[in-house]
Amino acid sequence: MMPLPDGRPFLIADVFTERPFGGNQLAVLPDAEGLSDAQLRGLAREFDFSETVFVLPPEDPAHSARLRILTPEEELPFAGHPTVGAAAVLVGEGLLDPAATGGRLLFEEGVGVVGVEVSGSFARLTLDAPYRSTPQAPPSRAAVAAALSLPEGAVVDHWYGGIGLGFHYVRLTDAGAVDRARLDASAWAAGLAGGWTEDLYVCAGGLADGGRVHARCLLPSLGTEDPATGSAAAGLVAGLVARPGHAPASAEGEVRLTVDQGVAMGRPGVIEASARWRAGRLSEVSVGGHTVLTARGTIAPGPAR
Repeated sequence: MMPLPDGRPFLIADVFTERPFGGNQLAVLPDAEGLSDAQLRGLAREFDFSETVFVLPPEDPAHSARLRILTPEEELPFAGHPTVGAAAVLVGEGLLDPAATGGRLLFEEGVGVVGVEVSGSFARLTLDAPYRSTPQAPPSRAAVAAALSLPEGAVVDHWYGGIGLGFHYVRLTDAGAVDRARLDASAWAAGLAGGWTEDLYVCAGGLADGGRVHARCLLPSLGTEDPATGSAAAGLVAGLVARPGHAPASAEGEVRLTVDQGVAMGRPGVIEASARWRAGRLSEVSVGGHTVLTARGTIAPGPAR
């Protein structure tokens, strides 16, 4: 057998799905202590998933763990499917116990402490990060439609916003328009590139309490599509409460959405998202879904520099 220097265990899971090979892929390294930044970046590139989670001891012993979330290109302060998926697999493997931290996991992430409740394969994160917005005006509807290879009439509304991560949300007339959207690289470069964010979350459906939404997440700068994007769903539901001009009529309440994503990619996922408000202001956002473990193994972390 060939040697595997400093081999570290890893888990691979599909998040926001109840069946293997649906939803969004995730690699979790449950013991990343002692690895250098260069090794973390190398491992994230080696797995080449949209995100890889590295689990470290918490800085505050009252918390469950510290998570570092890396894409093959950069580190993120927060992401939904890595947080949900890591919670489900770490509890499922017996590596973390929510009972030790008051019945839910407490993860230290770049946006602060994120609480996650786990019940079997279902995990739901809750955070009170503020809604992100910008005074920068988004491009015209015509520019957005051209970038998506759609007629201008297919674009109902679009805006910048987000929780933790920012997205350019585009609401289309129906699910068929969402599935027909095709990124036109030239039109995108001419009309949308260089905006507050370049990541597009294209959706249609019931943007109201109890609504069902059909969505896709297009990442033009990377030339890829994300199959199930928890942070984007969080920003979508939060925008029903926190977007300028969308203040709720009542002093407090909650709105829920169910988001179907990844269908056209052959990796269907379902994201449950909700937002609560108190005193007329956004107070917390939750995102949840199922996770399926698909593989486990050991990997060499590579050079430390």
